[in-house]
Amino acid sequence: MQVRPAPPVAGALAAVLAVTLTSCTPVARTPTSPAPPTATGPAPTTAGSTPTASATTPGDLTLGADGRPFTVSEVARFQAPWAMAFLPGSADALVTQRSGTLLLVDTTTGDAREVGGVPRVRAAGQGGLGDIVLGPTFATDHTVYLSWVESGEGGSGAVVGRARLVTGEAPRLEGLTTIWTQTPKVAGDGHFSHRLAFSPDGATLFVTSGERQKFTPAQDMGVTLGKIMRMRPDGSDAQIWTSGHRNPLGIAFAPDGNLWSTEMGPQGGDELNLIVQGGNYGWPEASNGSHYGGGPIPDHAPGDGFEPPKVYWTPSVSPGSLMIYDGDAFAPWQGDAFIGALSGEALIHVDLDGTNAVEADHWDMGDRIREVEQGPDGTIWLLTDGGAGRLLHLTPVS
Repeated sequence: MQVRPAPPVAGALAAVLAVTLTSCTPVARTPTSPAPPTATGPAPTTAGSTPTASATTPGDLTLGADGRPFTVSEVARFQAPWAMAFLPGSADALVTQRSGTLLLVDTTTGDAREVGGVPRVRAAGQGGLGDIVLGPTFATDHTVYLSWVESGEGGSGAVVGRARLVTGEAPRLEGLTTIWTQTPKVAGDGHFSHRLAFSPDGATLFVTSGERQKFTPAQDMGVTLGKIMRMRPDGSDAQIWTSGHRNPLGIAFAPDGNLWSTEMGPQGGDELNLIVQGGNYGWPEASNGSHYGGGPIPDHAPGDGFEPPKVYWTPSVSPGSLMIYDGDAFAPWQGDAFIGALSGEALIHVDLDGTNAVEADHWDMGDRIREVEQGPDGTIWLLTDGGAGRLLHLTPVS
């Protein structure tokens, strides 16, 4: 994807608050069966594509006795895990816990070590320690990027920082620097979003910024709430890339260079969006859902000036993450999107074909899926939500 200049809008600030530390518990790696044999869950409604009547499996993937092309094993349990990132050439992964703990986890055993030097966070409501990704130059400088929520004048808001990861007996972050701050800080503890994705060439960082449950800031180009931001890896030249977002909790590039984002709607109207520079995605002026309590919102309609979703879900599934697959373990899925559903308690597979998208599979996982991540060997990893969040490993049926 080629990016072009847009007006700069935001600088960076830093602040700290108290943190509560928690731990993880490794568990025996035995297959689990968190779902019934067939795909179930809320029936999706799709925009710009034909609704799927039932789950399908592409290519020659083998189905198990439960009708799914993967086996699920539980590896460890955590306290409110939020995101994970694998270290290259290793079975180790970084896992964030919303309360403010960063863990270095051996995914072969589930053993974990706490990483020092993590910022103090405001852990309340939906806020706390959030996303973590490796920098584009991690192989040479071990730089990682993470997001969290801080308090400050006016309330709270998300920030993004970067630091050098030191592994070994006492893993830690060194030289943590805040590079971007969500503005303004406001009251409340919802819709921070703060998911991160680097462009394929590593030249730019994209950050999702929720509208903090305040509605109208999503259409205000003078603030960074309700936007997707684009900046250089050091946080400079921060620009509003797109507007009109509610709570975009997933962002990822496809192998063809297209940028996609998942967004939590109100009561219904959850979205998968193709992100295009300068696009306005409608919130709160347009949504295929309704306000809580049933108040109407105009649906997306041709000619309304807003970018419609490529796929939407009514009733809600609450998309909490997005991964676009490029591995070999499930080769027929290369280039497709995988979405973790929170209220929908599902793993959703969306077939991507250029700028088109159609839901292909909807697997009931029996738990709120917070994070979907691809492992170094192309297998798929999930983090479930909540105080006893599980690390699940999905491998092909043999």
